[in-house]
Formats: sequence, structure tokens, C-alpha cells
Amino acid sequence: MLFPSEVFIFLFLPIVVLVYYLLLRNKKLAKNVFLLIVSLLFYAYGEPVYVFLMMLVIIIHYFSGILLKKHSREDSKKKLIVFLTICIDILILGYFKYANFIVDNINTIFHANIPDLNVALPIGISFFTFQAISYVVDVYRDKEITQTNLLNIGLYISFFPQLIAGPIIRYKTIAKEINERKETWKDFSLGINRFIIGLGKKVLLANQFGVVADAVFNGVAPDGNTNTVLFLWLGAISYTLQIFFDFAGYSDMAIGLGRMFGFHFDENFNYPYISKSIGEFWRRWHISLQTWFRDYVYIPLGGSRVKSRSRLIFNIFVVWFLTGLWHGANWTFIVWGMMYFVLLVLERFCHIDQKLGKYNHLYVLFFVMIGWAFFRSESLSQALSYLAGMIGIGAQGFVDGGTIEYLQRYLIYYIIGILCCFPYLKRADKVLNKSLVYNLIYIGGMIAIFLVSIMFIFSNAYNPFIYFNF
Repeated sequence: MLFPSEVFIFLFLPIVVLVYYLLLRNKKLAKNVFLLIVSLLFYAYGEPVYVFLMMLVIIIHYFSGILLKKHSREDSKKKLIVFLTICIDILILGYFKYANFIVDNINTIFHANIPDLNVALPIGISFFTFQAISYVVDVYRDKEITQTNLLNIGLYISFFPQLIAGPIIRYKTIAKEINERKETWKDFSLGINRFIIGLGKKVLLANQFGVVADAVFNGVAPDGNTNTVLFLWLGAISYTLQIFFDFAGYSDMAIGLGRMFGFHFDENFNYPYISKSIGEFWRRWHISLQTWFRDYVYIPLGGSRVKSRSRLIFNIFVVWFLTGLWHGANWTFIVWGMMYFVLLVLERFCHIDQKLGKYNHLYVLFFVMIGWAFFRSESLSQALSYLAGMIGIGAQGFVDGGTIEYLQRYLIYYIIGILCCFPYLKRADKVLNKSLVYNLIYIGGMIAIFLVSIMFIFSNAYNPFIYFNF
């Protein structure tokens, strides 16, 4: 079920809110049971079969937590429990996400003829699997957070706001709020506000940039493309804006929905396109994923406190190979991850970001766009054909009438989108938010964003979610 859809906004969410706040008022246990049920129904709406897979993951990690608590003084048994649980997680994720990819590569490399498995990818499996892994590892590290209530573990893993596209929530972040949260009108109103902001980012900006990006990328084939140089650059810029407003918009909606029910999720984006180094970019982009890899992969490998440079490079390599692989079963994602591995190593040991001085911001944006070209392409050959066309190789001239038409039609979206990549509005809000006139204008603006977004939704316009694929 999509957040920006008639079913969610006008049926699912109003019913959930009314039942939660009117029928279940002051009934904490009933509220949690209700949220678990509606979360499972939310997932089953789009994945009726795979809801049982998620329930299996919940049960496995519940019993793993119990066993870890039971053997709290036996470190060898605790390690074995964690190891076996993570192996199960990896097998589940590996089968559903990478089985087709593995078979295709075996057939290509060894000229084998293994039949296609045609395994369907459950929506959000990468997100709820990573949350489950973080729970069992955190229980191993800190037995005080062990949850002996199956309901609470189920709600943590399946809670519908962040279930299918994050942010990745740590159990300890919301452990107390599961049973002791206090819903307030302030949180509810701020949650609505945040949801509307995310809705606007997704419907009014990301979807518009997506139309242009699709038009450009669909004109690129592995053996050439039918686009001009300027159109290819426009496509790269469009996808750079689309993926940010798509994913950041979803995160805003998830954070807002969580707050409406008394949960406070950590931020997932912090104006990443203002970054002046690749390292800074990844501290601002998809924050929950990067902190997950830092805490559960990079630091356990030794982090940056290792004795040799080669070991540190190896640690960075593992993190970015896995980051690329996490995003999808395609060599494009692995190359994308490896590009960032190389850039981060160069920044750490050669300080290229510092040597570029005032041009470091352009350096970041350039490589981010190059990376998104790999990210968006269906294959490595298509990505290379696209990048070659951006410098004139294989392109159909420099500019054509179609490019100018797209620029004219979507110019206002590009202006608004680029401005929203910088914290100008946030700074203005801090300065002006005590003004009555400003508050009235702000409320009017939120209502306008909501109404216009609804108009776009009812028009059955382009409305995918990029990160649903992961």
C-alpha cells in the first residue's frame, strides 16, 4: 500500500487514527495489539503471501532473544545463537533477493543451463531483515533490552510507517515507547505536518522529475542511445533530484506517521546535496543504513582502529561492497558501491576533497550523479553507454527540440527542487516561526501542498517508490 494513495490517505489512515485515539484511548496493550494487526494488514495488502515470511522472521528473532537471555552468562552459546540467527536472516534475504542473480551469473560464466527460479522479491525485505538483525545483535551486546513479549517484537519489526522503505529503526530507539509512549497533540500535529511535507516531496517533486528521468533513460540501450548530450545531462540531474525527493519524502512521511502514534524515529536525511566530501554525503544520505553498516559491520571488523592501512582499506571495501549489494541484485549496484569505496579511500589517504578547495562541492555532486547513472541503469553496458553519451560519445548531437520542451515544461519544478536541496526554508523557519503572519502563511502553505498533492494522486499520475525495490 502506497502512502500517497487514495486507499491509504482516505481509508486506511483515518480508520487507524480514529480507532487508536477514540476506541482504544488509555488502553496501551490494546493499542499495541491494534497497531500490530493493522501493520500486518498494511503489508498483506500488497504482499498477501509474504506477510507469513515476515511473521516467521518475527518469531525467529523473538525466540533468539529469549535464548540469549537464558544463556546470558555463557558467551560461546550466545555467539552461536547470534551466528545461527544471522545465517537464517542472510539465507532468507539471499534466496528472495539474490537467487535469480546468482543463477543468471552461473549460467553466463559457466555456460550452464540452470532454469530460471523466478523468485519474486518481497517488498521491504531488506529493511525488516536488517531491523531484525540489529535486534538480535543488540540483545547479545546488552541483555537489558531483551524483549520477552512477542507482541512488542512483532510491532517493532512490522510497524507500518517504516516497514517497507525505512528508515531502519534500532530496537533500543523505540523500546521504551512501545509500552510507555505518551501521545500528545503537539506530536500528532507535528506528525501531520511532517507527513504533508513528505507527501509534497514525493508527489509534487519526485514524480515530476521521474517523468523526465524515465524518458531519458528509456532512450539508452546497451549498444547506443537516441538522446542528445544535453538531454542525457538533464536526465542525470532529474534522477539525482527524483531519488532524493522520493526517498527523503518517504522517510518524512514515515517519521511523521510514527510521531502521530507517539513514536520518535531518528532522521534519515540531512540535506545531502550540500556536502563537500563523499564522506560527508554519506553521513547525510540514508543515515539509518550507514549507521547500521558502521555499527554491525565496520566496527566489528575493527573500524578505523586497526593497525595497518591495508586492513582499514579492507574494512571500507567490505562495507561498500555490501552496501552496493544490499541495494540490488545487479552488477550496477556493486560497481556503484565500489565507486564510493574508491572515493572514500582517496579522501581518507589522499585528502582529495580538501585539495579541491572551493570546488569540492562540485566534485561531490559530479560523482553522485555518475553514481546515480549506474544506480538507475538496467545493466552495466547501459550505464556505460549513458555516461559515454554525456561526453558526446554515441550521443545524437548536443541538443534538440525535445530537450528544450522538457526544460520549459518542468523548469519551475527544477527551480523549486534545487532550492529545497538547501536548508534555506529551514533557516527561515527558525527565524520567523514566532510571527503570527508567518504561522498563518505556513499553515496555508501546508494545506495547499496537501490539496495539490491529492489532485495529483487522483489524476492517476506517475507514482512509483524507488526504494520499494530494495
